[in-house]
Amino acid sequence: MHDETVYPAALRGDCANCFGLCCVALPFARSADFAIDKPAGTPCPNLGEDHRCGIHARLRHKGFAGCTVYDCFGAGQKVSQVTFGGRDRSTAPSAEARRMTEVFPVVRQLHELLWYLTEALGLPAARPVHADLRRALAKTEELTLLPPGELVALDVPAHRQDVNVLLLRTSELVRAGVGGRRKERRGADLMGARLKGADLHGANLRGACLIAADLTGADLRRADMIGADLRDADLTDADLTGAFFLTQPQLNAARGSAATRVPKSLARPVHWTTPA
Repeated sequence: MHDETVYPAALRGDCANCFGLCCVALPFARSADFAIDKPAGTPCPNLGEDHRCGIHARLRHKGFAGCTVYDCFGAGQKVSQVTFGGRDRSTAPSAEARRMTEVFPVVRQLHELLWYLTEALGLPAARPVHADLRRALAKTEELTLLPPGELVALDVPAHRQDVNVLLLRTSELVRAGVGGRRKERRGADLMGARLKGADLHGANLRGACLIAADLTGADLRRADMIGADLRDADLTDADLTGAFFLTQPQLNAARGSAATRVPKSLARPVHWTTPA
């Protein structure tokens, strides 16, 4: 079963072994998601000397909801401990510290691809392409181990396109097992759409804009969710059993309830059941 996919610890963020790279490398603008403006390469004022967030437990209340929907897929510890051999960004020479912040977003993209490839390999229906998926997984992991200079120069979009061909084929194979006419909503603009109780079983929602959509009680079993924008989407009582290429950041960006059914490999967001 897809819901039992086991992801290696290397693909889950481990802040204890990272030098707060996401809090330094990434920019954000004052908005509903962030309380302040911060340019790329500048440490967030909430980042402590121990490289941990000083308001982690209160991010939403402090106006940093955007931080709660971010996941590096383990890229932070890879760059900190492997690419740069455990050298502390805050004490490294300025050129090296700057290179760390340049490398991090690249490795993060590669680790996201590793996540999808690992999931695809856990899908029995995708067995016809498992050999190709394993080769793509090995190639992607190899790329994450390149020296800093080569990582910065890497053509990630080209590699992503090669991987995407396999992920598209995986999606077709998985959704082919769903009876009836499968709904094609790839890249659809469904912002604010009223989809309460909608039958989206086996639907293709790749890259769909579902911002603030009402998906209350919707059937999203075995739906392809890769790249779907679920910000503020209402997943109350929805069934996401077997939904694939769904990530924790997507769930964290949505609203849901204790009755929302999510894949076992993902965690139910705390804010779904905790009063604001």
